[in-house]
Amino acid sequence: MSLPPPIFSHRQYWAECFGTAPFLPTSRKEMDALGWDSCDIIIVTGDAYVDHPSFGMAVIGRVLEAQGFRVGIIDQPDWQSAEPFKALGQPNLFFGVAAGNMDSMINRYTADRRLRHDDAYSPDNVGGKRPDRAVIVYAQRCREAYKDSPIVIGSIEASLRRIAHYDYWSDKVRRSILMDSRADLLLYGNAERAIVDLAHRLSRGEAIDSIRDLRGTAYIADAVPNGWTVVDSSHVDQPGKVDPITSPYVDTSADPACKTEQQAAPADEVQTVTIIDPRHARKSGAAAETTVIRLPAYETVKSDPVSYAHAARVLHLETNPGNARALVQAHGDKEVWLNPPPIPLTTEELDWVFERPYQRLPHPKYGSAKIPAYEMIRTSVNIMRGCFGGCSFCSITEHEGRIIQSRSQESIVREVEKIRDTTPGFTGVVSDLGGPTANMWQLTCKSEEIEKSCRRLSCVYPGICKNLNTDQTPLIDLYRDVRAVKGVKKVLIASGLRYDLAVETPEYVKELVTHHVGGYLKIAPEHSEDSPLSKMMKPGMGSYDRFKAMFDKYSKQAGKEQYLIPYFIAAHPGTRDEDMMNLALWLKQNGFRADQVQAFYPSPMANATAMYYSGKNPLRKVTRNSEEVFSAKGLKQRRLHKAYLRYHDPEGWPALRASLLAMGRKDLIGYGKKHLVPPRQPANWVPKNGKGKRILTQHTGLPPRKRT
Repeated sequence: MSLPPPIFSHRQYWAECFGTAPFLPTSRKEMDALGWDSCDIIIVTGDAYVDHPSFGMAVIGRVLEAQGFRVGIIDQPDWQSAEPFKALGQPNLFFGVAAGNMDSMINRYTADRRLRHDDAYSPDNVGGKRPDRAVIVYAQRCREAYKDSPIVIGSIEASLRRIAHYDYWSDKVRRSILMDSRADLLLYGNAERAIVDLAHRLSRGEAIDSIRDLRGTAYIADAVPNGWTVVDSSHVDQPGKVDPITSPYVDTSADPACKTEQQAAPADEVQTVTIIDPRHARKSGAAAETTVIRLPAYETVKSDPVSYAHAARVLHLETNPGNARALVQAHGDKEVWLNPPPIPLTTEELDWVFERPYQRLPHPKYGSAKIPAYEMIRTSVNIMRGCFGGCSFCSITEHEGRIIQSRSQESIVREVEKIRDTTPGFTGVVSDLGGPTANMWQLTCKSEEIEKSCRRLSCVYPGICKNLNTDQTPLIDLYRDVRAVKGVKKVLIASGLRYDLAVETPEYVKELVTHHVGGYLKIAPEHSEDSPLSKMMKPGMGSYDRFKAMFDKYSKQAGKEQYLIPYFIAAHPGTRDEDMMNLALWLKQNGFRADQVQAFYPSPMANATAMYYSGKNPLRKVTRNSEEVFSAKGLKQRRLHKAYLRYHDPEGWPALRASLLAMGRKDLIGYGKKHLVPPRQPANWVPKNGKGKRILTQHTGLPPRKRT
């Protein structure tokens, strides 16, 4: 994996003479004020336009602007017709289509498939400003507006739907989003490198249908081109006799099967498409650079859950930029082709991206309207990208990858100073220094060679890899440097914390607890029981207990009363009623009463979603006879699992009593401290769907006659 030229090394496009726009234009009037007669690139997004590096449209827009291109933004257009998509005229190069910072279906619907009426990425939190499956709808309207303009789709919505995928909202497997949107190209993951290369190549006159070699892109082809060795995915992870059950996450540094050391054949020796077993690929002269893995076709995975789980497993095994090969999946008579993942940005490149001239404000056209997502991050700083945790339910790995990309300490401090000097209403509190996780900044593999050859799905499960650098001392220095910035009174850490990593550097926990917790610290054990935790790829409660002991110790030393707020997931694949009952008992024994609970949400392409749909475990080899995974699917059972998390809420007591009786656990029904729910409802209680005022009475463990 050789590093490409830096993204800021391109010769600027001629339109750089127009300079930097205060805000990227969203109307013809703004274009006129800048002296533009047209836009080179138009970004269509489902989010309100906030010129801040936490918003995708701003990052991509400013990065392209720095390359000399004129970039306009059409934000939250009315999708009922093509007219709003003509607001800025026809782009000279292409339309860039994104759903926004969130998947439009997750943004619009709850885990119970209920309609949401708010949208944190819209002015005044108003819902309904983007369509369902926004990428598809926007792409179709762009095509209607200007049929000859190339259409490039991206954002997390496109990333997670780049191949055939299970769709929770329709409860079926849908085609790749490329097929339904009819886009010319899909960019997945963090796309700065790919979109910069693409824009320059199009500006030099290359046709978009000839650009087929960009990493981190996907497209539709008629056939596999000549010169490629096609490997059937069944050979990569061959269905058949089940191997002895061993951990798939062992150290790979000495495992030849995990390395990609194949030597490239001379160009004149590879002229035709070949289908071979990869175990003989080296003998045949096939190279990883000219090898493509054929996944089961869409028509197969949509009707065969086992094939779906197998395809999901193979895709995740091919996500390391150092050894990933191209993937291809047939959709009828067409081929959906996925190039290998993008090369991660270097620290210098990431600094450059985050230090573009962002206004760090919503576009002025919104006036005094509040955009909740902006209000939450306006004084926060993103210090890194990626996550090597590999949690099976999380989309970060599928989108940003497992390799950590870190900004420099100097760049982070400069951004804090900019917040201090330019952010209206700054009170001296930096609300977060984080990213996908709070404490993976500058944590990397100890060996570049091992990192390039590794195929582990997680660097920290079932235990921390011995090749992972876990020293968080540099992060301590960063926190102290930011605290020392003049005008900064407090630096909070609000991003999710990997407490199993934190305990590896006790001094880090002491620094965090002493200076960076605002009374409460949110962490995510997710569950207490081994069965669901093994499907989540999360550590056991022993890591939580170790961290809590440190948290309490250092809080006491600092003379502070502080609390941990643990997050848990209900109804995750691998979770049975007994597991939720045991978690509820743990919560009660530890004095936790969750007001808001999270139910498992099957997001496209996640490993946990493959479990949910297929009933198989893609964390291990998938066969017809391999491990079965139970999932709570019906609304009644999913609500029961949520009720266990809210064991103190009378609304769920009838269901909990019935569940406990069915499990033979009548001993947990009563008024004692060891009981989970009382034997009857409070006299003054009214259910949600009943008439009259609902009474919120919490179970205190005492009989009604003794309550005060």
